[in-house]
Amino acid sequence: MAWLSRFVLRYKRVVAVFWLAVLAGCLQAASGDGGFSGAVAGTGPVFLAFLAVHVPAGLAAVISGALAATAPKHRGRHTLAGAIYYWAIVIVFATATAMAAIRPARDWYLALLGTIALALAAAGRDYRRHPARRPWRRWPGHMPHIIAMGGSYTVLLTAFYVDNGKNLPLWDRLPTAAYWTLPALLAAPLIARSAARHRRPRRPGQGGTRG
Repeated sequence: MAWLSRFVLRYKRVVAVFWLAVLAGCLQAASGDGGFSGAVAGTGPVFLAFLAVHVPAGLAAVISGALAATAPKHRGRHTLAGAIYYWAIVIVFATATAMAAIRPARDWYLALLGTIALALAAAGRDYRRHPARRPWRRWPGHMPHIIAMGGSYTVLLTAFYVDNGKNLPLWDRLPTAAYWTLPALLAAPLIARSAARHRRPRRPGQGGTRG
């Protein structure tokens, strides 16, 4: 898969636009009996109420996560977008868990992926706030933060495509396994490159960025 890594690293902006364009395809998926509207038909007002919160929170997480990933790694746009991402993920996790409780047979994976995304985001946030804690001491530079937050964002996109891929143009032609694996295959080289670029040791007494 070396060719895939080289492609993603060289054309990372194109890849980012591609992901956002495909995400926008969910608007088209909202029409038609076999699409999104059909999937939520007959679910009841409580489920729809959670969904009404879940969707904008997920969109906020996707946008803020992309902004945090592409911003310079210091206080300012990066930390603000990161804070928005974290709290959006908290809401995504809570609403996904609630919807899975209402429809466990169909939506169990939403709770599972939401839990993983939140756990990784919490780990990345904890590193920035408390870099001297025991779990992070042996890691060089900002690697724990980058790997955890990048992993959380990847899981977020995975959840979206697993849940909606079958209703999206082009994605509906892919096997189900692609929804689970393709986001990670594309994100892994980007996360690895960013982590490698920020391996420099922390200066003594360096504090975390609170957000």
